Parts: sequence; C-alpha cells; structure tokens
Amino acid sequence: MKKFFSVENLDVSIDGVQIVSDLNLEVRKGSISVLMGSNGSGKSTFAKTIMGDSQCKILKGRIIYEDKIINKLSPDRRAQNGLFLAFQNPIEIPGVNIGVFLHSAYKARFKKEISIFEFIKDLRVIARSIGIKTSIFERNVNEGFSGGEKKKMQLLEAIVFKPQFSIFDEIDSGVDIDSLDIIVKKINEMKKEGLSFLIITHSTRVMSKLDIDTINIIKDGHIVKTGGVELISVIEKEGFKHV
Repeated sequence: MKKFFSVENLDVSIDGVQIVSDLNLEVRKGSISVLMGSNGSGKSTFAKTIMGDSQCKILKGRIIYEDKIINKLSPDRRAQNGLFLAFQNPIEIPGVNIGVFLHSAYKARFKKEISIFEFIKDLRVIARSIGIKTSIFERNVNEGFSGGEKKKMQLLEAIVFKPQFSIFDEIDSGVDIDSLDIIVKKINEMKKEGLSFLIITHSTRVMSKLDIDTINIIKDGHIVKTGGVELISVIEKEGFKHV
C-alpha cells in the first residue's frame, strides 16, 4: 500500500551535532497530525529537514512523499510538488512587495499566467475571509508584521497555493486567541478538502480546536509515543517527561 508521507529511521545533524535520532513518523492523506514536544526536542529541525534546509544534514533514513524518496530533492522542487512549511519565525524581506512576491510564487507553482491585477483582486477576497486587512498588500514581506499577521499571511499562502502537505511550526506562537480560532477553523476546512497537515507545537492550547487524527510526542530527537486525542489529557497532567 502506498504511503502519502512517512519518515523512516531518520538521523539529522546541524553543524556536527545530532539533533534528530532514529525518528519514524507517518501522516495519512487528508489528515491532521500533531508533533508535540518540549523546547529543544528537535521539532523545528525535523520540519526544516522535510523541506530540504541545507543546514540539516541527513545522516541516515528516508523521507518519503507520495511514494518517492525525496532526501536529495531541492527545497524549490519540494514546494512545487506540494510541500509547504509555515515557519515559526518567518523572515522579513525588505524591498519585496507582498503582492508581487505571491504573484511570482503562484505562477511558478501552477505554471500558468495570470495578471497581477487579477491575482491581487482574488487575493483580497481571501484575505478578508481570514481577517487580514487588504492594505497589507502595499507592504513588504513580513516587514514590521506582528506575530499574528505573520501567521495569517502564511495561512493565506497555504490557501492560495493549495499544498498537498502543509507543516505549521509553532502554529500558536505570538497569535491572539481570535486569530488562532481563524487559523484553526481554516485548517479544519482544508482537511475536509483532502489536504494534509503536520501541526508542530509544545502547547495544548490549540489541540481542542483542531480535528486531530494522530498525536506524536518527540523527545531527544525521536518519537517516543504515538496516539490519538487521549494523549492531550496525559500531557496536561504529566507533561512531556513522563510520556
């Protein structure tokens, strides 16, 4: 049986220090999986490795996406094939207008021409639906954005580009409760459309709002427990060190 996305026996190092160790994880198509763990447990390194970050050196193991090993695939090819990472701390790109940036990325993703005026018109409709002020498209990428604005912009990208598999790293970091509700509601809707998600967090704040299929607990760079929503109460009572 073909697997949509899986990681098998993965070891990863950064600057000669091993961060991920013998990690195994699977995400089914059309599901929401959660990766939880304390700070420094290897969550973000794992996410960046999936997207092909050159700092993350794979020592062992395989990353399989749509039945193909993608260990050596470039980050841009991974994105074109439907992988997407919403970063914990998105970088600012001074001098690069948001609308122009997203327009160029859209054309590269779907290999089709659309005028920037038509594209921005459609973008404004989507933005209003998730509580983004349309004046934001006059600004540069993430420049001077609040935490909530950055997270909403990444959600906007996921809506526009329709990646088959999206990873949201620390989805609730710097986000107020109203913005988080909007983000989670949209992710649940996109799941119903058949899209797949890996939500990375160290907090249970977001858990009760998501339509979760699987929870994975990471400790010292490897998965120590996998289960369903029943793990939420265990973590809230005992923390990660007793899981």
